[in-house]
Amino acid sequence: MPDFWQFPTVSMGLGPLMAIYQARFLKYLHARGLADTEDRKVWVFCGDGEMDEPESLGAISLAGREKLDNLIFVVNCNLQRLDGPVRGNGKIIQELERNFRGAGWNVLKVIWGSQWDELLARDTTGRLRQLMEECVDGEYQVFKSRDGAFIRKHFFGRYPETAALVEDWSDEKIWRLTRGGHDPSKVYAAYAAATQHKDQPTCILAKTVKGYGMGQAGEGQMLAHQSKKMDVDALRQFRDRFKVPVADDQLADLPFIRFEKGSPEDEYLHKMRRNLGGYLPSRRRKSSVTLEAPPLALFESQLKGSDGREISTTMAFVRILTALMRDKALGRHIVPIVPDESRTFGMEGMFRQFGIFSQVGQLYRPEDADQLMFYKEDKSGQMLQEGINEAGAMASWIAAATSYSTSDVPMVPFYIFYSMFGFQRIGDLAWAAGDERCRGFLLGGTSGRTTLNGEGLQHEDGHSHLISATVPNCVSYDPTFNYEVAVIVQNGMRRMLTDQEDVFFYLTLLNENYEHPPMPDGVEADIIKGMYLFRAAPEGAPGHRVQLMGSGAILREVIAAADLLRDDWGVAADIWSVTSFTELARDAHDAERWNLLHPTETPRVPFVTRKIAGRGEGPVIASTDYMKLYADQVRPSVPNRYSVLGTDGFGRSDYRRTLRYFFEVDRHFVTIASLKALADENKIPSIKIAEAIAKYGIDPDKANPARS
Repeated sequence: MPDFWQFPTVSMGLGPLMAIYQARFLKYLHARGLADTEDRKVWVFCGDGEMDEPESLGAISLAGREKLDNLIFVVNCNLQRLDGPVRGNGKIIQELERNFRGAGWNVLKVIWGSQWDELLARDTTGRLRQLMEECVDGEYQVFKSRDGAFIRKHFFGRYPETAALVEDWSDEKIWRLTRGGHDPSKVYAAYAAATQHKDQPTCILAKTVKGYGMGQAGEGQMLAHQSKKMDVDALRQFRDRFKVPVADDQLADLPFIRFEKGSPEDEYLHKMRRNLGGYLPSRRRKSSVTLEAPPLALFESQLKGSDGREISTTMAFVRILTALMRDKALGRHIVPIVPDESRTFGMEGMFRQFGIFSQVGQLYRPEDADQLMFYKEDKSGQMLQEGINEAGAMASWIAAATSYSTSDVPMVPFYIFYSMFGFQRIGDLAWAAGDERCRGFLLGGTSGRTTLNGEGLQHEDGHSHLISATVPNCVSYDPTFNYEVAVIVQNGMRRMLTDQEDVFFYLTLLNENYEHPPMPDGVEADIIKGMYLFRAAPEGAPGHRVQLMGSGAILREVIAAADLLRDDWGVAADIWSVTSFTELARDAHDAERWNLLHPTETPRVPFVTRKIAGRGEGPVIASTDYMKLYADQVRPSVPNRYSVLGTDGFGRSDYRRTLRYFFEVDRHFVTIASLKALADENKIPSIKIAEAIAKYGIDPDKANPARS
């Protein structure tokens, strides 16, 4: 429902977290002069049970620290979750009050309805207040699941002073005592106070009853959440309790109640809906502002190669990002986001040039103030430094990536992180990003199972591309060379800004330095589609042929393997740079679906099939720094014999060359896999494989990396 759901929250806990960063991003837009958000509020409606989710409370200190007075939490404290009380032996409202006040929030408690005011005014001994404090939440749940007589005996009856307060009250009147969250006047007063409060976010803790109004059918009962319908007797009690104008003979039909046309109530409701812009929430699908994507020429230095210098794709990306931020038309719409890893990724030069956003500016002189690239916080800073906080950084990215819809201001966030701490760490938020139709870039740095030597299984990512593939509107790439990064970023900018397409891109980047060649002519479209011919086997070369596919960190091993095959075994090889096995697989699935539904039409042929078939026969060997499942996505569409090498198993701490040998994806394993494929086609004798294993010093009894 792209026109309806503006903030789908996916899982409990994500809504509160994302709301905090949404409120902070509204402040960011205002401070940088991109939008007037002065009078806008972010309202969060959640339950007391949801507060147990770590994400619900994980960022409340940021809201207090940033003085987000545009943020209002309304926590419905009905004291119950699905299975039982939230804090049966305690008091969840007091617990949450401590948490929020300690984090610098304004807290409003809406606990008792107006009917209690009379009793509290007569409580001259303070015994009623004492009793209210003594009762734990489990007891309060029981009180509202029974009746007035039960409350008289088990609540008021505990002390003579409190019993005397209601001795002239009927059981029915006692039962009518409501909790504050069910009193419209108390709720209105809390909302009004919250909207007028300055310099602090506000949390409203509203005490309610789960299943309120259901009576014997579920009010305050453990089964309230599972109750799907009310019988006629329960409906009759509900009608009488709330004075709903429905006759007995209509109850079973559950008629829809309307105010009389032209009545004050009817006029009021229609007027308010008109003021709010319509009868249903409406999500802005397209921004009224269309920004043109930069031409590829903006990244000319990346297209020309590194001219003998050794650099990483991370460094190439930082140069691309800097060029975008300096662009007069687009620069102010670029949002760099980092989780305390700017120096790791070589981005510290942006501190001084663009500044780090802070609502209070910089109240101190940084330790490195005498350095060229000192740490600079600024009220109009462009960078968002989120600290060691991947979930918060992702929520910040989501706020920026949806700005085109929520604020009619298209922004392009670039969030760079250790790839191992991306989709694996915040997969639920990535799914929410897809649901919210985010537009922006996620950059998985130090990617692959073998590129980040020395940091072991905690940091070595061999599966993020499998997780990103589960998000339908996430477009994923694993580039090797700087020109590939440039082409992919420019294409993403065009799709998100110019075409206003609801996609976001995930690129994996490397920290390994090597020389980058200039971009071959005419490969731009194929880079985007997922693969291009990086180097063709010489025409008319004698001997057998293979086709080698590689991506990311392992493409250079594939290139080296092609040289070994040629020089040591007389085998010629085409080399394919595969920028995205995921995009190739999606194209193949599209073709398969079209062919299924159009049986009388000329069948469509997947892009990968056309490319491989166009180079003739010969087995295909694919090698990546990811699990074999990544390259296996295209197996049904590869017309030739297909072998896959990958990095299944836990990471290790060692040198890159050692890791690539251990995971069996280095040039020597690519070579013997190619010879094995030729032998399986009876083109060479199997003894050649044994000779290669001996020649390259491979231990045939080495540990299986996927099992060790």
